[in-house]
Amino acid sequence: MKTSVLSLLLLAVGALAADTVPQVGQSAPDFTLPSQDGSKISLHDLKGKWVVLYFYPKDGTAGCTIEAHNFQRDLTKYEQNHAVIVGVSVDSTNSHQEFCAKQGLTFKLLADTEKAVSRQYGSLTSLLGYKISARNTFLVNPQGRIARVWTGVSPARHSGEVLAALTQLAP
Repeated sequence: MKTSVLSLLLLAVGALAADTVPQVGQSAPDFTLPSQDGSKISLHDLKGKWVVLYFYPKDGTAGCTIEAHNFQRDLTKYEQNHAVIVGVSVDSTNSHQEFCAKQGLTFKLLADTEKAVSRQYGSLTSLLGYKISARNTFLVNPQGRIARVWTGVSPARHSGEVLAALTQLAP
């Protein structure tokens, strides 16, 4: 019961971000964060590729697991469109490592433990007194500009929505 209530609350916080969400056409704010394997990932190093930058509340929760599984399921389709998937939450690299191992995730999950990148992308929210990442996604084009924005997404159908947009926008 406790887990399902938390999952429902996490679903509800997607659109309640505290800071301004970057808009289509703007340069995507650059960042460098550690991934689950300890490597540092910088947005500027991904220029030349489409980047699916998705923020999510918490490793291991129902909605976040569904969303991650769907991105993993569709990973080959993203790669065919020259896109990489990068997930961001305020969880630690150890938490990300455990989540990836348990769920068989092979794309990068970044640890925003200082909450700076979530804030930079207008994707930091509060739940029961804790600061977490809101469920928002940014599609960044190969030139480093925001091409699409989704706020408060539905985890079950989100990968399909992003793929449809990517297919429409990518040459």
